[in-house]
Amino acid sequence: MKLLHRGKVKDLYYNSENRNNTLLFVFSDRISAFDVNMSQDIPKKGEVLCKFAKFWFENLDVQNHMIKTIDANKMLVEQLSMIPIECVVRGYYYGSLIERYNNNEIDWKNSPDFQILSHNFDPIIASKLSSPVFDPTTKSLEHDIPISEKEIISSNILSHNDFDFLKNKSKQLYFQMSKFVDPAGFLLADVKFEFGFNRKGEIVLADSLGPDEYRIWKKVHYQKGSIQESYDKQILRDWLTNIGFKKKVNEQKSSKTKPQAPKLPLSLIEKISKRYILSYEMITGNKIR
Repeated sequence: MKLLHRGKVKDLYYNSENRNNTLLFVFSDRISAFDVNMSQDIPKKGEVLCKFAKFWFENLDVQNHMIKTIDANKMLVEQLSMIPIECVVRGYYYGSLIERYNNNEIDWKNSPDFQILSHNFDPIIASKLSSPVFDPTTKSLEHDIPISEKEIISSNILSHNDFDFLKNKSKQLYFQMSKFVDPAGFLLADVKFEFGFNRKGEIVLADSLGPDEYRIWKKVHYQKGSIQESYDKQILRDWLTNIGFKKKVNEQKSSKTKPQAPKLPLSLIEKISKRYILSYEMITGNKIR
């Protein structure tokens, strides 16, 4: 197997002797935030991400590129021509959406979903949006940037029809996932999907789908107007923000450099690991051993 790409979280391998155009995903225990890789691993994280991806691929009503899982943290997938945008669906006013709103960076004019919201928008942290918003970004190893429908189509990234398909499918999947997590006592705040074209020219769901790609909150703890107890990577983002690391990241953006990742407390590492495992077990009904 030949290493094709080492990502922030998983490694992609390609078998040059394999004529079926397949890739091997190896989900690691690595974790990153604000586009900076942390130096410490999160125990069981790779296994949770792999098994969560398998669960969603098997249960969501959408064609996907999974072939099978191998071991606890490996997945064999069909190689696709990836679409270079990340399909974000937001159901709540949270995360980077707050910062963009405060900095007047939301493209109200060229994003129809935001146009609808502009007449009934409640800028209170963690408030539920009147309807889910399709809020795509560019896909980058450095920093993802919001991109409007107009920019995507005018740049020939997607046709009108393919954009509409991705937008509608992403929203449908958000609603499906929300129904899955609800009986387990969770709210799905937002989620990021990635898609690609297979050899037949069909658009299929790809990459990974787990706590690195979405925010979920316990319904019993949900309170509009406050920071939410998260069961995803937001735990790390909140800690880094509190110690001033996010501020350092923002200050160094103009110089295109990144600050050195701080050492994570063992208590934080354990908390993240336990919450990843707990969310998987509660939503899927399966156990991580």
